[in-house]
Amino acid sequence: MQIAIFPTKAEMAQAAATMAAELLQDAIARKGRATFVAATGVSQFEFLDTLASAPGIDWTRTTMFHLDEYVGLPESHPASFRRYLKERLIERVRPGTVHLIEGDAPDPQAECRRLNRLIARHEIDVSFVGIGENGHLAFNDPPANFEGDDAYVVVELDEACRRQQLGEGWFASLEEAPRRAISMSIRQIMRSRAIVCTVPDRRKAQAVRDCFSGGVTPLHPASILQQHAHAYVFLDTDAASLLS
Repeated sequence: MQIAIFPTKAEMAQAAATMAAELLQDAIARKGRATFVAATGVSQFEFLDTLASAPGIDWTRTTMFHLDEYVGLPESHPASFRRYLKERLIERVRPGTVHLIEGDAPDPQAECRRLNRLIARHEIDVSFVGIGENGHLAFNDPPANFEGDDAYVVVELDEACRRQQLGEGWFASLEEAPRRAISMSIRQIMRSRAIVCTVPDRRKAQAVRDCFSGGVTPLHPASILQQHAHAYVFLDTDAASLLS
């Protein structure tokens, strides 16, 4: 794992997007296609906007998977991550193939099995991720399951995670915030050839310190990134403010 700290959120986003573009271009050059995983949330706004404007990526030769989605939430809901990705990335760059999580599928476990069959056919060249205020990676809240082998799983969301979604303005009340989600597992994220982790804002500072200045533990799920040789963590000075 490598950590880079930037004075502003804009500079952080630019550096992360440059790295992401290079990884996609390299995969396309090596094997004709690139497969990537896209995350959502407030932390990804500037990064995805900058990446979508990056020159030199043949997006028609990319395949996109989706990191996580709420169970039971229709795409029409403002908090839908499918809606987020369509508006902020897919409709702008038009990846060649897109595999989204149908969070409102009648049977979430069957939806996981469908996604697991699809992703098993692909090597993931790069995953774009953030970390939560509780240190979660995707929707793997603490204590995270580091051992589960399935690529996609149904998870229970803890109150800290749901309060973060409320605080970011996605829901009008805590009661409206879903209690379950379909999430890419920790092991599947770690199977990526490379990981670009973008973490801005002071509200993430405690999670950054917990995950990146101590040992690896399921109590701080994103700490697992320390064990990935090609994980690149991009912070602004606010997010890095509690690091020694």
